Amino acid sequence: MTRTILDIHILQNVPPNNMNRDDTGTPKSAYYGGVRRARVSSQAWKRATRSRFNELLPPEELGVRTKKVVDALTARITARDPGLTDVAAKLAEETLRTATGTSFDVPKRRAKEDGEKAVTESKYLMFLSHRQLDALAEVAFDASGGGDLEKLQKSLKDKEQKARAREAVDTRHSVDIALFGRMVADSADLNVEAATQVAHALSVHRSDIESDYYTAVDDLSGESESGAGMIGTVDFHSATLYRYAAVDVDELQRNLGAGLREDEPPSTPVSKAVTAFLEAFITSLPTGKLNSFGNHTLPSAVIVTMRDRWPISFVGAFEEPVPKSPEGGFLRASCRRLADYVPELENQYGIAGQPTWVFRVGEETRALAELGAAVTLPALLAQVGSAIAERLESAA
Repeated sequence: MTRTILDIHILQNVPPNNMNRDDTGTPKSAYYGGVRRARVSSQAWKRATRSRFNELLPPEELGVRTKKVVDALTARITARDPGLTDVAAKLAEETLRTATGTSFDVPKRRAKEDGEKAVTESKYLMFLSHRQLDALAEVAFDASGGGDLEKLQKSLKDKEQKARAREAVDTRHSVDIALFGRMVADSADLNVEAATQVAHALSVHRSDIESDYYTAVDDLSGESESGAGMIGTVDFHSATLYRYAAVDVDELQRNLGAGLREDEPPSTPVSKAVTAFLEAFITSLPTGKLNSFGNHTLPSAVIVTMRDRWPISFVGAFEEPVPKSPEGGFLRASCRRLADYVPELENQYGIAGQPTWVFRVGEETRALAELGAAVTLPALLAQVGSAIAERLESAA
């Protein structure tokens, strides 16, 4: 059976930074090929990607991941009828309990701060789309007859109403839920399998951690008061990173479903989600210590391949650390490594000839030019979106 998998490979230079640190404040790292590499966790880059979605997609196509899900639903219920302010939180909690099987408690901090007005929270982060929250608000409003808590409790015991509440959280998934998945600990049948896999970014070379000793001056210190008002240290590293992600387009289509609008093809939601992920993943950056280092960079090279069998990372090209060039950089040699490694791997496994696009910047990346069609970022998004739509429509 032919599949549709989108592989995204990125080479990106990052100057001194600490955008993803561990519990000691040190930049994360990992051993690969026998040497320590700079590392940025997949979770950090997925969070950055989701944040970029806020600039690329309308709110109704996104979700919210929070323990304060009762608050989120309460706000929607009171938006429908401001007169339900006093009972809205109870309506929201009861509806969510039925829909997700989750129990809710008042955290100690909220009980201390808000007293009797404290609203309950879930014990773990819950991921719901804005459309799902809107649907739950409608269930709460209708099943309560406009705000009667006892009527809601009785109504939700009805098999049909209970199924309606469950359906509200198991349909109309947002783009970020469809891409990154969802786990509902108390109701495994509401879990959503992630359509996207994101690797930990690794430096292509050995990377050592350095430490910056800094001081801060007290602006009101007099001339007789010598010394700094504050001293400290912050760890950092710099690297040429190899980043990789894969999108299972078929899984994404199952999660999102076909488009319902008559004026657009059924493949439109998937195509839009893929191009949004591409742009967000390529251009996003984890924000740890960003104000301290200002390490705003964009990738030097992006390779995107649409495969029909399985996803493939090219990290094996860098198992042997890339040596520093005579001029001092790693990017040029990294591109040459990929230019040699990719064709050989694809030929040996009989998977050459898949549609591939190459988006690159600078003379250092020239070796990658033969790997695929040359594109700009806007052209990449347009062409990949069209190719995905054609593949899905031909398979329908």
